[in-house]
Order: sequence, then C-alpha cells, then structure tokens
Amino acid sequence: MSVYIQSNSSKSEICGEHDGALKIKIASPAVDGKANKELINFLAKYLKLKKNLINIKRGETSRHKILEIFSDKEDIDSKIKQYLISF
Repeated sequence: MSVYIQSNSSKSEICGEHDGALKIKIASPAVDGKANKELINFLAKYLKLKKNLINIKRGETSRHKILEIFSDKEDIDSKIKQYLISF
C-alpha cells in the first residue's frame, strides 16, 4: 500500500488521497522514527490488526512510504473506503 504521511499534525487520521497514495496525518513528529511508529500503531488500531502485521517496506525517511500489510486486501480496502466515506 502506498501512503503519503504528514507528520506533527493535531491528530492521527486518514485524510484522503495525495498523488495516488493514501494520505495519513500523524500526530507524532518525524524525529527518531516516532512518526513511523505512530503510523504503524494508528493503522494497526484502525484496521484491527497486530502491529507486527504492518511493515514499512520502503520510505523509512520519506513522506512517501510503501507499506506491507499481512491481511486480506479486500478487507483492508473496504475499511479504508468506509472511513473515507464517513470522513
């Protein structure tokens, strides 16, 4: 999954799309991996998955990241679409 991260936001939330990627605001600053950790915590909680099922495959130090999520793709897509509709 391709994501675009905006760190140091007032709260963590999914915001829509940015350049073909899912845009996610993260409350933590992009210092010492805090935003990456918060991203994984946020997605795990929202998708109801264990944290170890979500990995940053590419982009550890970039706003553009590629995530590897070990779960049913249709279920994840459905939850994200449902969130975006209610947003």
